[in-house]
Amino acid sequence: MNCRWTLRAAKGRWVVNISQQCSHGSIGLFVPPSPPLDPEKIRELQRFITLSKRLLVMTGAGISTESGIPDYRSEKVGLYARTDRKPIQHGDFLRSAPVRQRYWARNFVGWPRFSSLQPNPAHWALSNWERLGKLYWLVTQNVDALHTKAGSQRLTELHGCMHRVLCLNCGEQIPREVLQEHFEALNPTWSAEAHGLAPDGDVFLTEEQVRSFRVPSCRCGGPLKPDVVFFGDTVNPDKVDFVHRRVKEADSLLVVGSSLQVHPHCPREEAPNCNT
Repeated sequence: MNCRWTLRAAKGRWVVNISQQCSHGSIGLFVPPSPPLDPEKIRELQRFITLSKRLLVMTGAGISTESGIPDYRSEKVGLYARTDRKPIQHGDFLRSAPVRQRYWARNFVGWPRFSSLQPNPAHWALSNWERLGKLYWLVTQNVDALHTKAGSQRLTELHGCMHRVLCLNCGEQIPREVLQEHFEALNPTWSAEAHGLAPDGDVFLTEEQVRSFRVPSCRCGGPLKPDVVFFGDTVNPDKVDFVHRRVKEADSLLVVGSSLQVHPHCPREEAPNCNT
C-alpha cells in the first residue's frame, strides 16, 4: 500500500495533491479481513437490540476503518502492522518543543484529509438508534468526530476530539480549523510530501521536512495541544465517573470496533503491559 500526498503553497493558497492509491478505493485500505457474516449471529444481535430498553454502546477505532481511518492493531492493515512507528507520547509532547514541532507539522499535512472524512453506515445507524429512542448513551474511544458528524448527541468522547485545540497554559480552546489557518499564515512557502497514515490524523514526515516548520503559540504564549488524550496520559477522572454512571443506568452494553484490551484507568493504549 503506497499512499502518499503533498501539501504545498501555490499562488497564495494551499494545495493538496493525493496519490491515486489514496484517492481511489481508500475506504477499504484499512478494513481488516473478516469471515462471512453468520446469519444466526445477525439474528442474535437483532434480538439483543430489540430486547434492550436502555442500550449503551461503546465504540473503538474499528468502527471508523470503513471511513478511511486506520486503527492500531488490526492484522495487516493497522498502524502496528504497517510500520514500526509509535504514536506520540504525552510526556514527550509536554517536555519537548521539537516534539511538538514534529507533531504539528505532521498533523498540519494530514488535517485536510482527516477532517474531510465522513461517517459510514455504522455511525449513521447509531445516530438513528438515538433518534428512535433505542440508544441510551454512546461512548467512543475515537477522536475523529465522526459520531458528531452523523448527528449523535448523547455522546461522550472518552479520549477527546481532534477538532478542538487547547492551550496548555491558560486552557483556552479554539477550533482545529482556525489553527490550520494560523499554520498556513506562518508557513507560506513550506511544503512536504507525506507517506502513510496514522489513526489520529497525522502522517509520516522526515526530520528534514519538519525542521523549518513554524508552530504558533496561544495568545498567552503557551503551547497548543489537540484536545485529546495522548498515549501515556490518563482519561479525566470526572469523565470516567460520568461514563460509569451511564453504564450503571443502562440495561445492556454493545461494544463496536474495540478489543477492550486496555483498562480505562491505565494510560491510554499502553498494551500489552496494561491489559485487563
